[in-house]
Amino acid sequence: MIDWTKSMRQTFEYYIVDPYTWFDVERLTRIKSCSITRDLSLDTLGSASIDSSDDLNDKYIRPYLIATQGDEKEKISLGTFLAQTPSTSFDGKVNSVSHDAYTPLIELTEKQMPIGYAVRKGDKVVDRARSILLDTSLRAPVGECEDATTLTGDFLSDPQDSRLTFVSDLLVNAKYSLGLDELSRVIFVPDRDINAMQPRWIYTDDNSSILYPDMSASRDIFGVPNRVEVVFSSSSGEFLTAEDKNDDDTSIVSYQARGRWITYRDSSPDVVDGITQDQLNEYAHNKLVSLSSVDFELSYRHGYCPVRIGDCVMLNYARAGFRNTKAKVTKQVIECVPGCPVQETAVFTKKLYGGDIFGEAIRQTG
Repeated sequence: MIDWTKSMRQTFEYYIVDPYTWFDVERLTRIKSCSITRDLSLDTLGSASIDSSDDLNDKYIRPYLIATQGDEKEKISLGTFLAQTPSTSFDGKVNSVSHDAYTPLIELTEKQMPIGYAVRKGDKVVDRARSILLDTSLRAPVGECEDATTLTGDFLSDPQDSRLTFVSDLLVNAKYSLGLDELSRVIFVPDRDINAMQPRWIYTDDNSSILYPDMSASRDIFGVPNRVEVVFSSSSGEFLTAEDKNDDDTSIVSYQARGRWITYRDSSPDVVDGITQDQLNEYAHNKLVSLSSVDFELSYRHGYCPVRIGDCVMLNYARAGFRNTKAKVTKQVIECVPGCPVQETAVFTKKLYGGDIFGEAIRQTG
């Protein structure tokens, strides 16, 4: 097995893929460069840019990383992409063709849902989503998934829905999303709390680290309140108010840190009639804690390792101030050159005030 923290020889191979069997059918030897983007924020989850001496229009292309380390050798698929040809050039000697390439999910954007299409209350969500993908004649293989979650109400298509938007929205009802495996076969990915996930990789700053030295972190705390007011009026005319303030000296969004109060007023609290003052005080505290949770976005580069978007990673990068920080990978840009550098983005949520959110028993559930 390859040790990704040690030196190795890296080369790349490219193949045309039969869209009906999903097998490699022909090796390409005239690829000049390739860059691959994986991105959870995109409906199609990624794309690629491929430069070649040949026109590959409307062909599925599969890049491989070939890693050799001593007697060990691994051939790792980096995805499968449908190539389109926006431009060609010729310098008198060599033909150069630039391709924009897309994941197989692009085929789902080309087909709209039938007008008035509905998935009915009681139907299994993931089963129906899978059947829609198969009925669409999506050429990429679609994996199976056993999940018994059913719809609590009819789910109707919008006239503007593509197969991709409809299926993606439908899966939200079962807390799933569409994903792609290493060969770009379609899979169903459960939504998981990062705290319950095991890190796929631990990035460190020791001598065996594959992290490059530069790292950046961004956050947006401008609108994070440090004071919450809750106003509750019951159906019987009962009137209660509650307040919680962040005056924690260690918090970067407290009154002491900012020198001013930033107030959030909740005039429609999610509570039931008969709530006590103590319970409403607790609700106000929980509200301020939840509003004080901020997403941090990390950007860094590293040598290739078997991490994909959606994976949990841990950062033990003391020089940058990160210790045992679990984050979710949301984007990768992979350059198919020796060293195979990966520009990676990961996010994690940090509470800037208070402890765990509690008091679930008093929330409105019906």
